[in-house]
Amino acid sequence: MSRWEATLQRLWRDHTRPSRLTHVHRVPGGRGLTEDWPGWTSPSLVERLAEAGVAAPWAHQVAAAELAHAGSNVIIATGTASGKSLAFLLPAAAAVEGGGTVLYLSPTKALAADQLRALEELAPPGMRAAAYDGDTPGETRAWVRAHANYVLTNPDMLHRGILGRHAAWAGFLRRLRYVVVDEAHRYRGVFGSHVAQILRRLRRVCARYRSEPTFVLASATAAAPEETARRLTGLPVRAVTDDAAPRAALSFALVEPELTGQAGERGAPVRRTATAEAADLMAELAREGVRTLAFVRSRQGAEVVAISAQRALSEAREHDLARRVAAYRAGYLAADRRGLEDALRSGELLGLASTNALELGVDITGLDAVLLTGWPGTLAALWQQAGRAGRRGEDALAVFIARDDPLDTYLVHHPEAVFGRPVESTVLDPDNPYVLGPHLCAAAEEIPLTEGDLEVFGPAAEPVLADLVDRGMLRRRPRGWFWTRRDRACDLADIRGAGGPPVQIVDAESGQLLGTVDEAAAHGAVHDGAVYLHQGLSYVVERLDLDDGVALVHGANPEYSTWARDVTEIEILSTLREQRWGDTAVCFGDVRVARQVVGYLKRDVRTGSVLGEQPLDLPERTLRSRAVWWTVSTEAEQRLRAEGVELRGAAHAAEHASIGLLPLFATCDRWDIGGVSTALHADTGLLTVFVYDGHEGGAGFAERGFAAAREWLTATRAAIATCECTDGCPSCIQSPKCGNGNDPLSKSGAVRLLDEALGRAVAGR
Repeated sequence: MSRWEATLQRLWRDHTRPSRLTHVHRVPGGRGLTEDWPGWTSPSLVERLAEAGVAAPWAHQVAAAELAHAGSNVIIATGTASGKSLAFLLPAAAAVEGGGTVLYLSPTKALAADQLRALEELAPPGMRAAAYDGDTPGETRAWVRAHANYVLTNPDMLHRGILGRHAAWAGFLRRLRYVVVDEAHRYRGVFGSHVAQILRRLRRVCARYRSEPTFVLASATAAAPEETARRLTGLPVRAVTDDAAPRAALSFALVEPELTGQAGERGAPVRRTATAEAADLMAELAREGVRTLAFVRSRQGAEVVAISAQRALSEAREHDLARRVAAYRAGYLAADRRGLEDALRSGELLGLASTNALELGVDITGLDAVLLTGWPGTLAALWQQAGRAGRRGEDALAVFIARDDPLDTYLVHHPEAVFGRPVESTVLDPDNPYVLGPHLCAAAEEIPLTEGDLEVFGPAAEPVLADLVDRGMLRRRPRGWFWTRRDRACDLADIRGAGGPPVQIVDAESGQLLGTVDEAAAHGAVHDGAVYLHQGLSYVVERLDLDDGVALVHGANPEYSTWARDVTEIEILSTLREQRWGDTAVCFGDVRVARQVVGYLKRDVRTGSVLGEQPLDLPERTLRSRAVWWTVSTEAEQRLRAEGVELRGAAHAAEHASIGLLPLFATCDRWDIGGVSTALHADTGLLTVFVYDGHEGGAGFAERGFAAAREWLTATRAAIATCECTDGCPSCIQSPKCGNGNDPLSKSGAVRLLDEALGRAVAGR
């Protein structure tokens, strides 16, 4: 029995842990396979690597480095802690020694800062590495442009601060040899589609300076990495996927929090929250000296886990331990984030609750355990997070704690869906016209577009350009297309999907700016009465002013959290694809969605029980997107009615559960998608269940749901049917976002409806 299996038995197999340990999976360790250093590697670099403890490279590092050095675009898609950084460092170091430059892109500042720290410690010969992002002081930026030969940045800064000022970067771009795209699996959905267009703009600007850099991408293990990299860069890419690095053994536990005995909405049973379970586990592991990182889905959740763990330790008079637990999330000052990373790395901190900002390749050595508080969105992300533990080569522990959610509940009772499946392909659509249009405008402002540029942006560019000319955004001249306005074209592209300028969160008493939130998210996050957490302190929103882009808050300590609720209407614009299974039609196409936040729930922070509901008066938001929807025939409806099935409640319950299960089949989060159900939709004339992408123009998630429709709906039925509740609960058919108060809902009706949809024979029918 391993150390961790004994720990798990002690924590869960006695009366003190009423939550259920549903499964423990043992991932065996493995030995590594090394090769000789490539012959072109600088002897001084080899010497410095040896001093840093790297005696020889792993075989996959050499394979990727050799491809890049030979000029092939390459993606290295291997496991967490497999040393992908060295694979791109070797050709990059050779390039800068030869007078070239390197541009490194990461999706987060934390990862770029960690990479910079490692480069400064290693000090490769001739390398002048520097970060260029939103935290870089103004006086430093000119030095970076003039002197740095290894620049670490992110897609946001490349989009806004580099490409539009390419003349100031002329010397750097002229000598650019490599573009490193780290953690490439994070570039998915709308964000990934934007980054794909930014990389095309970069290639075009480089061509202006007669450079053609090689792209080197690093990714967690993913399906079809060559195709993902090709769609991201627009170039042919070769893949290295055989992982030759040693692996620490991992004990991976699945945990379902217990039912509390509390009554939730409409009397439904309520489970203990995953954040409360994670906080207790973090406190207990801290007592044993176990360095633990808890991944939490939201900024607020990360704060709650840290505060609750600190409280549990303080109430036990373990104040020294309480001070060794903290939260980490975006929104903190850069110095604070770096300080927390160093404290966790050194062991000064024993517990850190983080959003997925630390999911990436930040080198946090010495971690023993990782807690995953809810499904992180994809299997790739799950294994990436779990891989943060065991980075000293010692056995590690990962614990997945299910939220009160259909997908999480399904997974803890179907471990084969976690441990028996390959990771997903990354979904992105660079040809989405709502993505492509703004980037064509930005490209035209950078350098007027020509006919020859259409090859860079793909076949979808020509009709989008025509539309931009018709709208007066671009002007067509014999020499090409020109930007017509005085404002910056890059402001048109909202690459993180914010949907508008950020809303500033201001302390009404002091006037201090606490943080910002995307305009689209503000309706649900900082509405009047919302609870907002910041650096361990809680605030209540006094007023959200959308016209001025400000949310005024005041300090408070409510014993509740808030959940926004919205209502949605949907219109079918066109049907692009259709498949039929007997009485069932499954379709995919373009839709118009109208959404409005109409109120919010107050939930007890300890039990999750509903304390009350408050109405809100916020404006409606509309988007054109893509959806998958399914109908059953009139004959099937008649059979269901004859059995007493209430069709509205059955469709509504199936909608909620299918939204919860789609992330198992598409690289999305349930908050990336939405749904509508009706017993009679105006456009189909039938009972219809819709699930749509929550992004303008679509993000590819609904399309993936259409492709996996039968497997998706089969899993949805299983999640509902096997839930231990009687009439429905948040673990199966209730949704915290439901604007109709989770009414009507029918658990048994949803199972029968899905039986009809799947063409299943039912005994006694």
